[in-house]
Amino acid sequence: MEHFKLDGSIRKSGVGGKNIKQTIRSALADGNLAFLEKLSGKIPIRKLVNPVFSFFCDVDELVRWRSITLMGIFVSKLADQEMESARVIMRRLMWSLNDESGGIGWGAPEAMGEIMARHEGVAKEYAGILSSYIREDGNFLEHPMLQRGVIWGIGRLAKARPKYLSGIESSLFKFFDSSDPVHRGLTAWSAGNLGNKTAMPLLNNLLRDDTEIPFYEELQLEFRKVSHLAQMALTKIL
Repeated sequence: MEHFKLDGSIRKSGVGGKNIKQTIRSALADGNLAFLEKLSGKIPIRKLVNPVFSFFCDVDELVRWRSITLMGIFVSKLADQEMESARVIMRRLMWSLNDESGGIGWGAPEAMGEIMARHEGVAKEYAGILSSYIREDGNFLEHPMLQRGVIWGIGRLAKARPKYLSGIESSLFKFFDSSDPVHRGLTAWSAGNLGNKTAMPLLNNLLRDDTEIPFYEELQLEFRKVSHLAQMALTKIL
């Protein structure tokens, strides 16, 4: 069978699920997602998805975030090939956020946002569901950590396809007043991506909020001040 190495070369040898999982994790740690895209051309994407799910709870936070990016890459490619298979994965993510699933759904809202940012067909079908997780008249998630994930997912989708988030402002902007600085910072970033001028007074209120929060974008995890994210959002809106 084919065995894949991180330099992109291929050699013949036995390879099982464990080796694939180790290969994916090493590439995520190195930020070598180009290699993993190449891998998805050699191994069916449906066989690669399960290992990626497992990294949503990785001890390394950067690996965790990059696995969310990778899920977006894989599922958007899968949607181009076979939309129903992509729907199955979206439903799996949604189920993980359901109380009846027995789990918590770590990484699920972020992955939903990433997938939809990369594939318009999926966004058309599921953007409303992602939005519903912060709507009190919807499927509101009460767990503060999951709320962080939803806000990030909304911000990621807003960056690529803001038209699918029409009307989200009244639910999203409530998080400007959250006691959680991550909520405030991610809401500022999301508001900037939405480009809605009604957020400007709320963003101005955060310009003295120098709390630092972890912020993931473009495969990098950094600490940013809430005030910096608010200023970036204002610049974007203007």
